Amino acid sequence: MWKTISYDFFNSLLAQPLMAEEGIKGNLVSVNWLGKNLKNADVVILDASPSQIYTAKHIPGAMSYDIFSYGAREMPVAEIEKRYQSWGISPGKKIVMYDQGGTYLATRLFFSLDYYGFPQKDLFILDGGLSKWQEAGLPITKEPTPIPKKGSFTIKSINKDARVDLPEFLTASGDPVNNVLLEALGAEWHFGGNQFFNRPGHIPHAIMLPSADFYNPDKTFKSPEEIKKMLTYFGITSEQQVYSHCGGGIAASVPFFTLKFLLDYPKVKLYQGSQLEWVSDQRELPIWTYDAPFLMRETSWLQTWGGRMMRMYGVAQVSIVDVRPAEAFNQGHLPFALNIPADVFKSNIIDPDKLAKILGPAGVDASYEAVVISGAGLTKESALAFVMLEKLGQKKISVFMDSLDKSAQSGFALTKDTTVIGPKKGPQDLSIPLTTYPGNVRKDVIIADAKSTQGQYPKVFIASGKDVPAKVQDGKVVHVAYTDLLNADGTPKAAKDIWTILTKAGVPRYAELVCYSDDPGEAAINYFILKLMGYPDIKVLVI
Repeated sequence: MWKTISYDFFNSLLAQPLMAEEGIKGNLVSVNWLGKNLKNADVVILDASPSQIYTAKHIPGAMSYDIFSYGAREMPVAEIEKRYQSWGISPGKKIVMYDQGGTYLATRLFFSLDYYGFPQKDLFILDGGLSKWQEAGLPITKEPTPIPKKGSFTIKSINKDARVDLPEFLTASGDPVNNVLLEALGAEWHFGGNQFFNRPGHIPHAIMLPSADFYNPDKTFKSPEEIKKMLTYFGITSEQQVYSHCGGGIAASVPFFTLKFLLDYPKVKLYQGSQLEWVSDQRELPIWTYDAPFLMRETSWLQTWGGRMMRMYGVAQVSIVDVRPAEAFNQGHLPFALNIPADVFKSNIIDPDKLAKILGPAGVDASYEAVVISGAGLTKESALAFVMLEKLGQKKISVFMDSLDKSAQSGFALTKDTTVIGPKKGPQDLSIPLTTYPGNVRKDVIIADAKSTQGQYPKVFIASGKDVPAKVQDGKVVHVAYTDLLNADGTPKAAKDIWTILTKAGVPRYAELVCYSDDPGEAAINYFILKLMGYPDIKVLVI
């Protein structure tokens, strides 16, 4: 019986184990695996690098696909099918894609093949790309690959669940609890240093996770455990719907591939239109430069949502907390402001429960947004009040950035009338009711012992005053004076400038950041600005 088996059939049996041997992890293959399968007829190799790189050097047998040579237009399905067939793609083939390594061209080609229905189990990325291939001493060539036999793959159905269009993406942007707008661009774009199209910044609520962050220094993908650690750090879970996007839908393919195929996250889509489509929309959809601009309020917002009209209709949900001394407050304050001097917050840093007992009778409602006013933007006093309210579990908190003079000039006139706090005597009574402030004290905002908390990443201490405090901290210390981050009028500097300052000072994006100073208000300013910039793990250390 064995004598009747042809040599070709016996050879095909030998080739089968190569597909299953060590070197394949999900939809990744190692360079050693591809080296062993370089002449396997069932493997199609696609080089997604720019054509000039392919021409200079490529893996023997690889076909070239330069996405940029085809422009941004959406091609007809028949034309895409014809191209796939020209590469020799047929059902049952294993498709291995690569680029220079550590970039987004191979993953974008992977997305395309997945979207147009090629079986996911037969799609692979070469881990580390051409860089890792050469590092392993494997062969490269300049010789063009001969045109292969026409493949027989046909596009029978489109994987519509892999993509999202603007209407769905826009709706998701308003629900950041259940949806993640994961942005694959770098900080220079995200914070407005470089300008995309005609408007700098990013889509509101976007979480910046640059495509480069998914790779190791050798251009291989980070382990699923390390990537999941990154996602958890930013509060991204597998239960949320993830929408990966970038400038034009190419770099977004890295998070798409990583989350969906390396981590098996079930709900991941790529927004191919990305920022180009967003900023081109005739509705002039908003763009942010800070990650949390809603932490800053100005006159028109406060006059609308915390002013007389909203209070008359009973829909105002704003507590205006004026932290100036009583003498200054009595000389003139915004209507409905509650005077809780800064010293009250500072003297109760170590006893937040006592502070909670003061806030309720003063009219501060924990379920409302508390807008902290100092009269001069972000000051040591307003920042410390912000941090203390966060520690007490206030639902929403912001800092009023305008001066009181500017408010008056804008039509929000100051008053010397006492803000009435007590039971309402009728429908037209605008008294602010007394409340019982719950004081749900958090342990991770203000700490007295640096060893009492442990973040996902190592601690980095940020000395926030003019000088580094004499008390030595057990860990990396960087110096960022809070004054370097503020404009003369007490407003934070532009997001792009803050990012530059933090980066030059050595503040890492992945860290448990602990702000400290001899004056806790100085540390509180840096805390506020880091929160404004989207850093997820920040604390104030009281020394």
